[in-house]
Amino acid sequence: MVPLFSLLLFSLMIPYSTSLGPPSPGYYPSSKISPVSFGEGFSNLWGPQHQKLDQNTLTIWLDSTTGSGFKSLHSYRSGYFGAAVKLQPGYTAGVITSFYLSNNQVYAGNHDEIDIEFLGTTPDKPYVLQTNVYIRGSGDGNIIGREMRFHLWFDPTQDFHNYAILWDPSEIIFLVDDVPIRRYPRKSDGTFPTREMYVYGSIWDASTWATEGGKYKADYKYQPFIGRYRNFKLEGCTTEASTSCKPPSPSPSGYDSLSPQQVAAMQWVQNNYLVYYYCYDPKRDHTLTPEC
Repeated sequence: MVPLFSLLLFSLMIPYSTSLGPPSPGYYPSSKISPVSFGEGFSNLWGPQHQKLDQNTLTIWLDSTTGSGFKSLHSYRSGYFGAAVKLQPGYTAGVITSFYLSNNQVYAGNHDEIDIEFLGTTPDKPYVLQTNVYIRGSGDGNIIGREMRFHLWFDPTQDFHNYAILWDPSEIIFLVDDVPIRRYPRKSDGTFPTREMYVYGSIWDASTWATEGGKYKADYKYQPFIGRYRNFKLEGCTTEASTSCKPPSPSPSGYDSLSPQQVAAMQWVQNNYLVYYYCYDPKRDHTLTPEC
């Protein structure tokens, strides 16, 4: 789905677009799912003193003492998981604001993960949204990431935008404001996460790698670094659910996967805003990522 010339975009810094954005995907999965309050779906995981809930908006922050994180009350085998997020403007290099699925607390050293991560930046450059998939320990000591990174067609510090992961037994879809930006299909059992996962969000210091490979670090003279979340959506098959449970569909009735209109919108995003794709990185050992 990614054009070959996307390799040329790896080092390209695309400013925020003044265009009207991508073509309509024609289907809006988030509109089919009712929001839940933070307390209905989540609880604090760490850094409770750096977490504040006000009018259903959760604010978490990082300073030189600690960051903060939260975790869903239930684990899931599949589903739609989303939140509206607003990022901090200014100098945020080294800081990761995230919303993701993981089972690292259950399968320590051998875990799975599906990530949406906002990589902090310097004021003259746009945020990078990183999507990633780890399978059975590839995010632990043996790092085998499956990163696709994007700039966005809007400034994510100016307002809340909806970000979501739709994970079902055959594919993972990453969505921004209901526009699919990435589809990761299940090509084999060895390249796809199948074990139950919890939903997490966090803000933390990843200075060693987050911003231009670690070139720019977190600078605490700009603290606190703040992430805001609201409009949480959790709908899927919990670990306790019947085996007949089906997750929400990413597409209109009649399609097994994305509709042609959704594919066209995704292709527009990848043609214009993709800045890194692991399958086209010549420095990677692609025997470790056979799905490429």
